[in-house]
Amino acid sequence: MKKKILIIEDDKILQSALEEAVSEAGYEVAIASDGDEGVEKAKSEKPDLILLDIILPKKNGYNVLLDLSSDNVLKMIPVIVLTVIGSEYSIETCKIAGAKDYLVKSEYSLAEIVEKIKLNL
Repeated sequence: MKKKILIIEDDKILQSALEEAVSEAGYEVAIASDGDEGVEKAKSEKPDLILLDIILPKKNGYNVLLDLSSDNVLKMIPVIVLTVIGSEYSIETCKIAGAKDYLVKSEYSLAEIVEKIKLNL
C-alpha cells in the first residue's frame, strides 16, 4: 500500500509542483490549502507524513503543529515544515512543537524535498 503524504500549502503553484513530485515518487497525496483544513485532513486521512507551510490562511503552521501534537494519534505523524521563514526562532519553535525537520523553501529543490520525505518516513 502506498504511503500517504498530506501537503498543507496555500500557494497553488507550489502546491501543484509538490503534489506532482511527491506523486511521481510513488506516494499518495492529500492536499489542504489552509491550517484548519490541514488539521481536519490530518484527522480524516491519517497520513504517514505531513509537509507543512507556516504562513497559512485561517490557522498558521505553528498552531497546526500545536493541534497535531496535542492529539494522541496525530502527534505520531512526522511533520516536515517547508516555509520561507529561515529564522532561528521559527526553527526552534517548530522543533519544540514536534516538527521532525525544517526546510527553507529557497534552499531545497523538489527532488531534495522528496528525499527528505523518504528519510522521515
